[in-house]
Amino acid sequence: MVELGLFPLGIVLLPTEQLPLHIFEDRYKELISECLAADAEFGLVYADDDGIRDVGTRARISEVLTRFEDGRLNILVEGGDRFRLDELTDGRAFQTGRVLPVHDEDDAADAVAIEEALRIFGVLRELTGSEVEVPDPALPQLSFALAGKVELPHDDKLVLLREVSERRRIELVQELLEHAVLTAQRVRRAAERASTNGRVDLG
Repeated sequence: MVELGLFPLGIVLLPTEQLPLHIFEDRYKELISECLAADAEFGLVYADDDGIRDVGTRARISEVLTRFEDGRLNILVEGGDRFRLDELTDGRAFQTGRVLPVHDEDDAADAVAIEEALRIFGVLRELTGSEVEVPDPALPQLSFALAGKVELPHDDKLVLLREVSERRRIELVQELLEHAVLTAQRVRRAAERASTNGRVDLG
């Protein structure tokens, strides 16, 4: 068990997911400065009015985008290994906690399910006109790589974060992608109707 500096936010970070953060509070400026100096990770955990969740993701700073004169920072972080928060600890300006690693079970995803998840992801890319890169199908945690490229509700991302079976995660991601496709189709139809005032253009 190790002690880790924590950054509680109303955001869920998945492994491999990239996320821009604006650092403006003194305590988190201190945390990020220490991580930069030591090339260390911090823990990003979802928090809201109900408190801090018991599972989070190690975050590594991949790039400092902007340094402001008053010490504020815009950074880009990438999600790493998951952890379970065993106990919150005190003694620093920022929140800390003792954490344990979360390991996957030996339960690989089925090749057919992977192919279908990638197909649906491709449909979503086409519908939205996105140029986001398609993840490598050979990734051992492809589920996270796919989910991290789609805007998903926090609750769904927390479910994925807690799941220790890649097979079950791919199945969940497939369902989430199918829902996203249906949403994108509704948005496109609404936009098309709006562009014609709901009437057929007879030329």
